Amino acid sequence: MLRLLLLRHAKAERSQPGEGDLARRLTDRGRGDAARLGSYMQAHGLTPDAAAVSPAARTRETWDLVAEALTPAPEARWDDRLYDAAPVDILKVIHDTPAKVGSLLVVGHNPGLHELAAALIASGERLDEGMPTATLAVIDFTDKSWGELKPHSGKLERFVTARGLAAD
Repeated sequence: MLRLLLLRHAKAERSQPGEGDLARRLTDRGRGDAARLGSYMQAHGLTPDAAAVSPAARTRETWDLVAEALTPAPEARWDDRLYDAAPVDILKVIHDTPAKVGSLLVVGHNPGLHELAAALIASGERLDEGMPTATLAVIDFTDKSWGELKPHSGKLERFVTARGLAAD
């Protein structure tokens, strides 16, 4: 069984004049939400074997805060293909994952992550609330290889928002 964890970055600041989108950092709320999700992942046994992270400052910062809560924290690789990526491009990153990785965390951006999650989960399952910032979708597959993943072949195991965790 393979497990894919799709994590949308936490709440980020607006672009500042003269600063590109890649440089946007997390807000105070975003930093708290990312840490909360990391604690949730650790408490529920959702530590991935590897992580693929967009090179944007907000995704890297989200990863750093999540990783602080994970024991052991897996190795992360920064992948330029994940920045502002379409679902097909994110899927290419996933397909390139080594066979030894049983669970993969992808930290990226919308709308690509939400569209990919919706495409991968089985027909009949839905992601009605979209994928707000600091949201984790966990999708399980019976496939033996990351390269075999196809649309509608996964089961949505859980869908967690930092806002929902804060309300608990």
